[in-house]
Amino acid sequence: MTPAPDDRRDPVDPQPAQQEAGPGSRKADRVRVRRRGIILAASLAVLLGTTGTAAWAADRYLAPHVEVADVSEYEAQQSASGADADTGSSDAAATTEEPLSADGSARGDTAITVEQRTVGSGDDTVAYTVADVVLGDATDLRSAFANDQFGTNIVEQTSEIAAENGAVFAVNGDYYGFRDTGIVIRNGVAYRDEGAREGLAFRRDGSVELYDETETSADALVADGVWNTLSFGPGLVEGGEIVAGIEDAEVDTNFGNHSIQGEQPRTAVGVIDENHLVFVVVDGRDPGYSRGVTMTELAEIMRDLGADTAYNLDGGGSSTMYYDGAVVNRPSNGGERGTSDILYIAGGAS
Repeated sequence: MTPAPDDRRDPVDPQPAQQEAGPGSRKADRVRVRRRGIILAASLAVLLGTTGTAAWAADRYLAPHVEVADVSEYEAQQSASGADADTGSSDAAATTEEPLSADGSARGDTAITVEQRTVGSGDDTVAYTVADVVLGDATDLRSAFANDQFGTNIVEQTSEIAAENGAVFAVNGDYYGFRDTGIVIRNGVAYRDEGAREGLAFRRDGSVELYDETETSADALVADGVWNTLSFGPGLVEGGEIVAGIEDAEVDTNFGNHSIQGEQPRTAVGVIDENHLVFVVVDGRDPGYSRGVTMTELAEIMRDLGADTAYNLDGGGSSTMYYDGAVVNRPSNGGERGTSDILYIAGGAS
């Protein structure tokens, strides 16, 4: 079966955990991506038995399908049209005017503090990285897609997407590109309206909330001031309390659905207060360094950090935090794994 994003394993050509961003390794990365595609396609052909079924699976889970070829241009057009319809000014465009410096100093009042923590010992050790982020404006938290394209099965490493967008800080997103469901709103622009699960909505006013995608629409959320949505989950903490039943939560109903259970590397975002966020990346699958955590343990970490609301993002080999030009955690595959999207805060040139 094809593994879900949370548990895609990549045994081919592991890379160093600490990696400087830059174009020098892009050719080798593309070779690795092609190798992975060949290996996964061959595996699917064996597992699924028939040529027709294997071809369908390879097309669905491996072949890139581009729906928006130039996201930057598309968002600029949408922002311009929104400005013309309203007052002639665009909040989305304004967020690019005064970037953070590469060392994390503030744009206005935005500030980032990154800290690495370790608990336990021996094979029970858990290592995780915490980023405390206070936003000067809610729209300082942006999203970017791999290759600046929207669609399915389009991937780059978190550090690549971050570098291409001038990020000083980034984490992997919800891997929207593995599935064709969910509500996807990024940087105030609606890309997908196929409500299927519990989502997380970030509003322009700084408020953040868990919501049921099936009870609303992308257009209604944008009209209500939603800036970004995430569609993975489950919600971990709500009203300062750990959400019941999260160990049995299912994100997808397709192949590999149960891979989010158990002790895994994980990524989560939490809301401490208006415009005050906390991001956590837990390393795992590395006994003696970090075993990973269960969903409940992740919720406990978020609650103990002061999160009133918290949400689980794509994990496994995807779990990556990038800060000031480098990956600052230890991804479980021995190096970064491709993903479809990131959440980031822009920085200036080094």
